[in-house]
Amino acid sequence: MARTSTRASALPPTLADVAERAGVSRQTVSNAVNNPDLLRADTLDRVRLAIADLGYQPNRAARNLRTRASHLIGLRIQAVQEGTANATMDRFVHSLVETSREAGYHVLLFSGDPVDPLSGYDDLLSSTAVDAFVVTDTYLGNPQAEWLDTRRAPFVAFGRPWDNPDATHAWVDVDGAAGCESATQHLLDKGHDRIAWIGWRKDSRIGEDRRAGWHRAMRQAGLPTSGLASRVEDTVASGAEASEVLLDEARPTAFVCASDTLAMGVLHTLGLRGLRPGDDVAVVGFDDSQVAQVVRPGLTSVRQPLEDVAVEVVTALEGLLGRPRVAQQGVLLTPSLVVRDSSGPDRR
Repeated sequence: MARTSTRASALPPTLADVAERAGVSRQTVSNAVNNPDLLRADTLDRVRLAIADLGYQPNRAARNLRTRASHLIGLRIQAVQEGTANATMDRFVHSLVETSREAGYHVLLFSGDPVDPLSGYDDLLSSTAVDAFVVTDTYLGNPQAEWLDTRRAPFVAFGRPWDNPDATHAWVDVDGAAGCESATQHLLDKGHDRIAWIGWRKDSRIGEDRRAGWHRAMRQAGLPTSGLASRVEDTVASGAEASEVLLDEARPTAFVCASDTLAMGVLHTLGLRGLRPGDDVAVVGFDDSQVAQVVRPGLTSVRQPLEDVAVEVVTALEGLLGRPRVAQQGVLLTPSLVVRDSSGPDRR
């Protein structure tokens, strides 16, 4: 009867096991894991083959002590606002976790005091618990980017430096203006000429950026915008109230909204009035949330390329954490329009 090795069945393979299998020293195995450039190609191939055959996993904790690198990326995350349909951050976090893992990093989620945008950062930075940060709420005018920059802490922002256009830190963002211009043009192509806008308060940089896309498309078509725009809080109730007023006073045949949350409010109003979304009044949202995909009759919505955002963020992080360090300029990605029945048939 064949005898099964106690080590093979009870314990994971060690660095010594790899060295024995490859016929090299333990230091050579360590170099293959941490400093592969020091080895000849044939030696490196032999060690890597032994690692793969044995299923060896380097001791991350021990390696972190030697290199003072945690391979962790810090991301502060806030609770989802009640009364909204926004799940953008959920999709981004999932994409960031997957992309980071493929690059050899893991994402450490942390929370903080809702009224203190810097809480949580100092503890992680002072304890060297993370190698870098991803900052996601630059649109609020929060000071994380500037604070991290003054402390020379590596970070990449998901969002443009709205308050400081001369900032030199790495950032990745989605062109909201282009997305809303495309949404408006989609409705213009269907024959609509009274397209209303429901967006966020004027102090929202992202909201104003998206509004600019609607305004640009309307102006280029030679159509008026006066009386067709409303700025409200990002809740379903606010979208419903704004659409009620606009339908009574401006009588639009279509709506472009800064979020799916606001668009859901419009759909609610249409339902109460016995109007059919798409057939009687067209509606387009922004973010292509899960709600947009399942609500009847299906909400046409601008979809952010969050998977591509995550790739660009991780690429920038690798540049910041590499040796030599490679700085990356801002990256602006273009969203796409997902067409469903809420934008209706052609009216021409």
